[in-house]
Amino acid sequence: MAACEEEPESPTDHLDVARGQENVPVSVWPPGAGPEPFQYTPDHVVGPGADTDPSQITFPGCICVKAPCFPGTCSCLRHEDTYDDNLCLKHTGSEAEYAKPVFECNVLCQCADHCRNRVVQRGLQFYLQVFKTDKKGWGLRTLELIPKGKFVCEYAGEVLGFSEVQRRISLQTKHDSNYIIAIREHIYNGQIMETFVDPTYIGNIGRFLNHSCEPNLLMIPVRVDSMVPKLALFAAKDILPGEELSYDYSGRFLNLADSEDIERPDNGKLRKPCYCGAKLCTGFLPYDSSLYCPLEKPNIN
Repeated sequence: MAACEEEPESPTDHLDVARGQENVPVSVWPPGAGPEPFQYTPDHVVGPGADTDPSQITFPGCICVKAPCFPGTCSCLRHEDTYDDNLCLKHTGSEAEYAKPVFECNVLCQCADHCRNRVVQRGLQFYLQVFKTDKKGWGLRTLELIPKGKFVCEYAGEVLGFSEVQRRISLQTKHDSNYIIAIREHIYNGQIMETFVDPTYIGNIGRFLNHSCEPNLLMIPVRVDSMVPKLALFAAKDILPGEELSYDYSGRFLNLADSEDIERPDNGKLRKPCYCGAKLCTGFLPYDSSLYCPLEKPNIN
């Protein structure tokens, strides 16, 4: 990973990118510098065109009062435990070919706050730092050891409708960073559920995560109170202090390439190069052609 050679700054640094909205402050390196201003939010917010307000509580709660939440008896755990006794994701790494649906206990559940099916909703637990990289702009790294399977942070921002996504992308130039992420989940009868999140203007520290073809984070959609998923990032391996945090922008893991990953022009321009430095680097950032379609025209009767 390309990174500055200076030592990471202390987590007690006075500048907190999260502005006091996380459990722990998020420092910045180098001293006196900082990313472009943006509105911080630790959770999704409803944006233009969104079908559902992510802050609305739409799920019923479990009735686990006398006994802990276990699969088969807890309505939030359909098949198996998501987390182990150490609150680590049970299925990570190369064995996790497909992300299984994750439902945490929610605000209406009668179980205790320390229920082990409450992890992502507890928020940031590790000291992280936003830092300036050599070639990739700002990045995010950890200041402490993060064990494999631990929840690291969310990728939070405005939840948008598809037309708004197209509008925002159409206004971008080749010099602009594209923070918009499209999550597609296969449900049943061949249907696909889509969620579009943009932390460009309103977002959290997840917006500073860079792409890697050999990432150390795995993104899992996790639902708590709403059908709008939290885009939770878990450690796919033990991550050492000072190591840059990264995930695969395509949503896959361990560089499982497909036909979408070949080099090709984007409206006459080459795709953006990848500077992750991984041995299996594809050379270019992932490309989602569906987001670059012509703007939808309104129906005129």
